[in-house]
Order: sequence, then C-alpha cells, then structure tokens
Amino acid sequence: MEDLIISANTVHKTYDTGTVQVSALRGVDLHVKRGEMVAIMGPSGCGKTTLLNCVSGLDEIDSGTVTIEGVVLHDLPDDERSDYRARRMGFVFQLYNLLPVLSSVENVEMPLLVSGVGAGEARRRSLEALETVGLADRAVHVPGELSGGQRQRVTIARALINQPAIVWADEPTGDLDSESAADIIDLLCDLNRTNGQTFIIVTHSRDVGERAHRIVRMRDGQIVDDVRGSAAEGRPIPGRS
Repeated sequence: MEDLIISANTVHKTYDTGTVQVSALRGVDLHVKRGEMVAIMGPSGCGKTTLLNCVSGLDEIDSGTVTIEGVVLHDLPDDERSDYRARRMGFVFQLYNLLPVLSSVENVEMPLLVSGVGAGEARRRSLEALETVGLADRAVHVPGELSGGQRQRVTIARALINQPAIVWADEPTGDLDSESAADIIDLLCDLNRTNGQTFIIVTHSRDVGERAHRIVRMRDGQIVDDVRGSAAEGRPIPGRS
C-alpha cells in the first residue's frame, strides 16, 4: 500500500492470568497511511487498548509482525525500541499521567531532558508546545490547579514535544465533560491537519470516531469493520489531495 506508516500483520497476543489464557488479539491486520487519523472503537474488553499497546511497541506480541516507518518494531532490542518510541512517537492517556509536583512546563519538558536536550532548549520548546495547545498562560501551574481539559492539553503538549510521526491516544476524552471533550477533539483534528501527524485513537466516543478519517471496529480480539469516518468526506489526509 502507498505511503504506509504502520503495518501490522497477523498479530496475536494472549494473556496468561495463571488460571486461564485470554486471547486478546486474534490475527489482527492493521495498515495506516502517513497523516491518517484512525479511531479504534468497540465494546470494553474487545482488545482496543491491547492493539494500541502492541502496535506501538509498549507490549510484546506473541506472533505476527509490526512495521513502523519501515522498522520491524519487535525485532529491536528493548533499549533501541524504547529509544525509537521516544524519538518518533507520542502518547496521550485518559488519566493524563502527569507528575503532580511539577508545573505544566516541567511536565512537558521532561521527555526532552531525559533524552539529553539542554535545559534552556527544553524549556523554550516546552513553552512553544503549551502555546500550541492554548495553555501558555498555565505554564507554571501544577496539575491540581488545572481543569480536566487543561490537564489533557498538557498531556497532548508533552506527547508532541519531540515532533513525533505518530501520536497514540487511549480514551483521550474519556475523563472529560462534554464541552472539554469537544475542545480536545477539535485540538487533535487541528494538529493532525496542521502538522500532518498520524493519530491512532482508542475511543468509546462516537464524536471522536466521526471526526476521524477511518473507524476501525473491534470485537473479541479481531477487527470486524474498517470504514471511513462519516465526517471525513472532504477532509483529506494531510499532505494528500
């Protein structure tokens, strides 16, 4: 397929609880073009988050192949895979995963400092990222001083700080009220359109799905449907006509 950034083929994943084996992924194939926004939907326990974790390299797979930007992810040693994720991927989680004692700008700059970027450069880029998500005026506030929507914007700024090729988001609006959720959906669509980054979003939200280029539906560890998002007509994949 043309310009694929993600290619997952016949991916299997089983969890052993000690008393029973649970087949979380059953031969899943997923192919995503560069610049697409894809919503992964389905009932609780269907394998959505497992798919995100396995394809992004956060979790091991039992069999199959996952290729990201031409790199066979699970062939990499753990340290190289972690380094690749840090350089080329960003992650947004439902419960933010922000350090409560750090300010917004300190949370955002953390990935840069860990990867060896100088303090001055890290702070400059972090302030720019907060401005991008509309939170420049909350740079010195700690998470406890922010609303849920604002905390999620900090999480998104942190995910974007290394200018990743792919942003993985697991229920990014799941903990938000409807108004904050709408703001976050608008922001994600804006970033996808402006930056041309690929977004893979696990969600229960119909609103999120309708704003995506594609909706991938799962059931019982398998993909059962893959269709264009109903609002995608007339919204081209960034960088494509």
